[in-house]
Amino acid sequence: MLFEPLTQRGVTSRNRVMVSPMCQYSCEGRDGLATTWHLVHLGQRAVGGAGIVATEVSAVSPEGRISPQDLGIWSPAHRDALAPITAFLKAQGAVPMLQMGHAGRKGSTGRPWMGGGFVGPQDGGWEPLAPSAIPFDPTWPAPRSMTKADIEKTLADFAGATRLADEAGFEMIELHGAHGYLAHQFLTPLANQRTDEYGGGFENRTRFTLEMVRAVRKTWPERKPLWLRLSCTDWIEGGWDVEQSVELVRLLKKEGVDAIDCSSGGADPRQKITLGPGYQVPFSARIRREVKITTAAVGLIESPQLAEEILFNDDADVIVMARAHLRDPYWTLHAAQALGVDLEWPPQYQRAKPPLPVKV
Repeated sequence: MLFEPLTQRGVTSRNRVMVSPMCQYSCEGRDGLATTWHLVHLGQRAVGGAGIVATEVSAVSPEGRISPQDLGIWSPAHRDALAPITAFLKAQGAVPMLQMGHAGRKGSTGRPWMGGGFVGPQDGGWEPLAPSAIPFDPTWPAPRSMTKADIEKTLADFAGATRLADEAGFEMIELHGAHGYLAHQFLTPLANQRTDEYGGGFENRTRFTLEMVRAVRKTWPERKPLWLRLSCTDWIEGGWDVEQSVELVRLLKKEGVDAIDCSSGGADPRQKITLGPGYQVPFSARIRREVKITTAAVGLIESPQLAEEILFNDDADVIVMARAHLRDPYWTLHAAQALGVDLEWPPQYQRAKPPLPVKV
């Protein structure tokens, strides 16, 4: 089942394998422009057989980045830097996906291998925006609480970035509504303590996410699918939970979202997560069954056998992998061998293709 095609709207993925968005912190000059690193990083995975290849989260504005070295998509220059990448991914048979988002209060932070932490203006940082003036980490300065004008500008930024994504040749967009970034910050009461129409009860806390989806869907071509990555639970009592996720996804489906990439956590450093292979699959399974929407499972899925089992059990429609693709850009080709599927290899690599295992 891993190698069955998936068609959504006017776009078909050759299989059910997706390369997860993974921050590379590799833009040069703090301008958010894609480089040859991004071309090689993403291109390798397309050559390796994945059906959908997603960029790292690309910020819709300079202040929407996680780090000064992250990708952006807020100007024609960003579009033009990304266009050769989408062209190469398509040439290798993959569907190029742009993950688009805004870091909110988790912005202006350092590269992980440089220690992370908050980055001040003297090092290329900025004042982060957030639903409420509550820092993610108590050692960081408080973000600035967004005014309604800030919210309106951010929604316009999403619409503008969507136009650029279409012009750059992307066939899918995934909105980042997870991992404690801006949309998730509006959703969870752990980060959202507003008293206006964007805070308080479920209807108000989901308002920004729904408006973001409307702004993007209105701009994005009808034939192209729109996904949303969702943290289905905060893993903290009193935070966002799976019951609210199900209700939100019902609303998102009506707004034209085609699939939910089911993740979790990231809103609060106090979270307690029990990790294990496929630990987030139950979220995908529940949303898929209760809302009748396409879902993607992500989270420590590494073996072809586990990926196949998830699809066989109707717990997800797509398998999303990050670390497995970092370890092996050709995971998809190797998974086909392990499952006895005669997948076509790139002609440049044909002489290295091993024979399929003999069935006894």
